[in-house]
Amino acid sequence: MPATTENNHNQGSFLGRISIRRNQVMSMSMDGTHDTECEEMELFQRHVAERFAELLSCTDEPEAFMSIGWLRKLLDEFLCCEAEFKAVLLMGRDPFQIAKPPLDKLLPELLDRIIKSLDVCNAVSLGIDSLKNIQRLAEIVLSALDQTLIGDGQVRRAKKALSALLSAMLHEDKDGGITKGTERSRSFGRRGNKDKDRSAASPFRSLSWTMPKNWSAAKQIHAMSSNLAAPRGNESSGLALPVFIMNTVLVFVLWTLVAALPCQERSGLGTHFQMPRNLSWAQPITALQERISEEWKKKEKKGTVGLLEEMQKMEKIAQWFLDFADSFQFPAEADKLEEVKAQVEELADICRKMEEGLEPLQMQIREVFHRVVRTRTEFLHVLDQAAKLNIPTS
Repeated sequence: MPATTENNHNQGSFLGRISIRRNQVMSMSMDGTHDTECEEMELFQRHVAERFAELLSCTDEPEAFMSIGWLRKLLDEFLCCEAEFKAVLLMGRDPFQIAKPPLDKLLPELLDRIIKSLDVCNAVSLGIDSLKNIQRLAEIVLSALDQTLIGDGQVRRAKKALSALLSAMLHEDKDGGITKGTERSRSFGRRGNKDKDRSAASPFRSLSWTMPKNWSAAKQIHAMSSNLAAPRGNESSGLALPVFIMNTVLVFVLWTLVAALPCQERSGLGTHFQMPRNLSWAQPITALQERISEEWKKKEKKGTVGLLEEMQKMEKIAQWFLDFADSFQFPAEADKLEEVKAQVEELADICRKMEEGLEPLQMQIREVFHRVVRTRTEFLHVLDQAAKLNIPTS
């Protein structure tokens, strides 16, 4: 993706500037160090605001918002925010600084959210597997109806695939990823027994091997956001602020993925996440959250598939084709065949986007999974160092 190159450049520039500044202040006064930290945190906040403002600008383009491409950009921005967050909090810093209040309480909460996020990543990855299954059904419809002359045999074949496709959409939206050919226990790096996994073999391993039947994506997001509170007083300008920002970004990104992609048990998802409204960096995130919540409420009322743009379009086209198949009489009228041709072209375009985008999207979710695991390990190591250094010697 073009955005990846640009974001990696900005991320590298940001990390380089922090590294230089930290080296420069090693021999400076405490006041100088404090000023540098304030500048770093302001820069981090500005970058977060800019990244999500860019994502928000895509809402003016209906076909781009909540599409596979948009979700890939969302994950790209998350990975950049996560790297900058670690640079602000960890790079060149004494372990004691992140082991004392208020971080001694806030960091364990972040690490707990990371553990919860792993199950969400696994569930969303399973949802992408189910979308690949739906794509295959759509391709059967295409092969049947992409004909110069359409007869009863082609229509019967298409109707069978359409019924399975619409049924799978309804099933996936309700249960999230439990379809024939999709293993409930599939984790990152494992190959399904029935479906050919087109991704390259990798050593990735999940920390959560199964999704229990009573697991709920909505409840998991609610658990992650339930005690998410903005720092107050002196803490609002200290190291507690980037921790709160990263917590917020993590929860928002996973909440968005669950809203967009098939995921197990999403009832009431729109009511489970409250965003801060008075912070400048959070304003574009809040605007996105409100827009997505609006769409989610409409979706829940209609009982249709999740918010992924490609699936919304596919559902409409599939329903049109099913109506056409139900009323089909050979030979079909010329104007009706022209309509079929237009719908076939649109469905083919959706399948192409899914073919090109779903696998890279799944790989990005895997990258998020492993990146946050590494982050958690790094913080635990630093906290362990601080604890050892704090042990009194005889």
